[in-house]
Amino acid sequence: MAESIIKNVNILTMNADKDIIEKGVVVLKDNLIHDMGNEDLLSKYPSDNIIDGKNGILIPGMINTHTHASMVVFRSLGDDVPDRLKRYIFPLEKKLVNKELVYLGAKYGIIEMLLGGVTTFTDMYFFEDEVARAAKELGARGVLGETIINFASPDSEEPYGGLDYCEWFIEKWKDDNLIIPAVAPHAPYTNDKHHLQLANKLSEKYDVPLMMHVAEMGYEYDQCLEEYDMTPVQYLDSIGILSERFISAHSILVSDKDIDILEKRKVGISHNVGANSKGAKGVAPITKMYEKGMKLGLGTDGPMSGNTLDIVTQMSLVGKIHKLHNKDRSLFPASEILEMATIGGARVLNMDNEIGSIEIGKKADLVLFETDSINMQPLYDYYSVLVYSSNPSNVDTVIVDGKILVKNKKLVESNVMDKVREQLKMIKNNILEVSKEL
Repeated sequence: MAESIIKNVNILTMNADKDIIEKGVVVLKDNLIHDMGNEDLLSKYPSDNIIDGKNGILIPGMINTHTHASMVVFRSLGDDVPDRLKRYIFPLEKKLVNKELVYLGAKYGIIEMLLGGVTTFTDMYFFEDEVARAAKELGARGVLGETIINFASPDSEEPYGGLDYCEWFIEKWKDDNLIIPAVAPHAPYTNDKHHLQLANKLSEKYDVPLMMHVAEMGYEYDQCLEEYDMTPVQYLDSIGILSERFISAHSILVSDKDIDILEKRKVGISHNVGANSKGAKGVAPITKMYEKGMKLGLGTDGPMSGNTLDIVTQMSLVGKIHKLHNKDRSLFPASEILEMATIGGARVLNMDNEIGSIEIGKKADLVLFETDSINMQPLYDYYSVLVYSSNPSNVDTVIVDGKILVKNKKLVESNVMDKVREQLKMIKNNILEVSKEL
């Protein structure tokens, strides 16, 4: 007996050969993909739970490799403020961020991601245990890191207090089926050498990811050159913290030598094209990274930076911005962009043996796009329609770990959304008042 079957779908497997199965069938059992193939499987596996995909497109769950989900409560504030991080965001967080706000923001942000087809997200923020609690309640998969920073933060009265919190957090969640705890020093310019190395030791001790903003800011780059006569990537390599566990968010200001270092250390790269372009930070040289076969995934950054948490929006931007930047419309065929959104993100997280493609034995993390909407027709090329025509509203069904979380474009537990919206309204005025003082 099969627990559930998805039929009448066009399956983009995202396996090594990028196989496509038209009028395909996927059989789920427990939380895994048990079998897949053509319609002959329907007679082989009797089931009372059959999902008719109605000629939709079935893809692996999309992976957001870098965000700060809880910051959704601040979305649309200070969008055009220069040097926004230091002048606006840090002071805003100091005044307002607490456990309740982080939990509420995480819940709202995760809902947005699920409705947009993101089944796994990589997050770094304060009170990360509250993000884990929200993810667990909603059934989302998360790689979650507590922020470590060189000043007193919302969840620590002492600089670098995130290190102690981080170890407690790892111990609490290390054996969970959905939550992977991580270590998250904020950036090279907000952590000294000693604490970066302590963070790396913690990551090494528990064999968990180490994530950080790297080579994102102009002043970060200049500071590293002035103090160490090295780029940020070269500096991090010189202190011994780059490894296959490392997730480098942004990686914009990198040289060819830096790219060689990142490749050699098997570092995962999170490309945040939407937030980076909106923030006028620059365009990361991911064409060179992709050509080298590096671990490369897509991220949204925080919803205060990129204003969205879905990866569908990022896919279109990746194609358009890199074609324009390089003046070459042949760059990044749509299939390569979907690769970054799925199996590429899984590689970044070192989870490509579990998620990121539709293959027998992998976790049942799946997303079904309907193709009846006017923007999804005519349907000549599945990849192109997803990357350049679709939007998050075309996501019909989302399955994480074998459980249906979104059905007919709505959360299965619809009352959760209403409660979160009401709670958000209650804190909105307070956030506005504090923001006016900055």
